[in-house]
Amino acid sequence: MEHFEDYLKPTYFYDFNHKPVYNKAFEIINGLDTVKEKAIALFYWVRDEIKYNMSTYNPSVKMNFRASVTLRRKNGFCVSKSILLSTFARAVGIPARIHLCDLINHKVSQKVIDFMGTNVMYYHGYSEFFINKKWLKLTPSFDKQTAIKGNFFPMVEFDGENDAVFPPYDNDGNRFGEYLEDRGVHADLPLDDIEELFKEKYYDHILNAKFQQMRKLDDKSVLHK
Repeated sequence: MEHFEDYLKPTYFYDFNHKPVYNKAFEIINGLDTVKEKAIALFYWVRDEIKYNMSTYNPSVKMNFRASVTLRRKNGFCVSKSILLSTFARAVGIPARIHLCDLINHKVSQKVIDFMGTNVMYYHGYSEFFINKKWLKLTPSFDKQTAIKGNFFPMVEFDGENDAVFPPYDNDGNRFGEYLEDRGVHADLPLDDIEELFKEKYYDHILNAKFQQMRKLDDKSVLHK
């Protein structure tokens, strides 16, 4: 039996008790009546208004994952954008959580692969909303500008009724999203687990000085060929 109260309450990361987060959530759904309409509006706002920025995915900096910080910065990575999306949902009464897994995005540049030291993106995250008696998956990672620069098409679209995740193939039939190990659904973010795996898999690439160099590069040079 699921404890839906865990998917509706604020936490350190899902901080809709922070006034700007709460107010923005209700601003986005203003004038909308159904849960479906509200969920769609929240998804597209986070997808397109919060720019994708993988350089902030550093689990040693806890505040990077807070919804209020992502909203203030107007940029984030897969997990932080999904936390913001799920936080908005909780604020307006939609049960929401985060689903974590390992992912290969076959369309990222060799520069990104060289930086990470692998083509596997460990602890990729997406939101899940409980709508009409089922959990729906929502991936708000790539905003329109990032999708255009990286040729990440088709973009992830959400109709309020079906899962919205990276497709296995792009518009030209090439490999796109490949989901690997499932790391479970979580009412709150297991940041210690993420940091432990990052130290194992990415230590020489992300948690050392190269990470600081990464922050100085613009999105185009980091993300795309």
